[in-house]
Amino acid sequence: MSNPTGVQPQPADRAHVETHFESGEMVRDIVIGLSDGLTVPFALAAGLSGAIASSRIVVLAGLAEIAAGSIAMGLGGFLAARGDAEHYVSERLREEREVVERVRDEEEEIYEIFEQYDVPRASAAPVLEALKKNPTKWVDFMMRFELGLEEPKANRALSSALTIAGSYIAGGLIPLLPYMLVSENLLALKLSAVITLLALGIFGALKGRLIGTGWLRSAVQTVLIGGAAASVAYLLARILNGHAG
Repeated sequence: MSNPTGVQPQPADRAHVETHFESGEMVRDIVIGLSDGLTVPFALAAGLSGAIASSRIVVLAGLAEIAAGSIAMGLGGFLAARGDAEHYVSERLREEREVVERVRDEEEEIYEIFEQYDVPRASAAPVLEALKKNPTKWVDFMMRFELGLEEPKANRALSSALTIAGSYIAGGLIPLLPYMLVSENLLALKLSAVITLLALGIFGALKGRLIGTGWLRSAVQTVLIGGAAASVAYLLARILNGHAG
């Protein structure tokens, strides 16, 4: 029998494997920590280099900033994830009450959800009846499709805090490395600019590839933002230092 589509059928025992990226939360935390970790200490080091000639002071100030920044960023990630978890619990309790106390309203909401996908009420009715027999799954359905909320993973807040803080530290040490190895401040600044912009480019490319926005565009944007921040900090420090002198 001929195959008019020209598409070769797959063997029945050959499983279809989806290749979706499923580590979005961790990647988001790494992106947040690394982007700020690379950019902020880089800008600070560049600004200090425009005002002072001591690599040692740049290193000390940079390490202090990395310590403070990683704690602040990690705490911010912890509180944000904790807030998401508390919001999910609060909304779930509300939905659990509503499927008992406001059954008709919840039924209408089910139909409205399916109408968004052009599914008629007659086709949605069997699904509704099945959900009504399992209130827990009904609530799960409403949480996801009505409110757009997914249950946060256990220990998400602590994991987010540690990931963001660790990424910030890793990123922040890169622009400071030349100042730790080279005593001449101007040379250290040039080396810091080269390796940090290179790191920003690599980081931006990887980020763009992972989230699907295009590696080249993401790399260029990341380099331009980091370079602009450092340039402004350096020029401002030079100007202010000149006026102070």
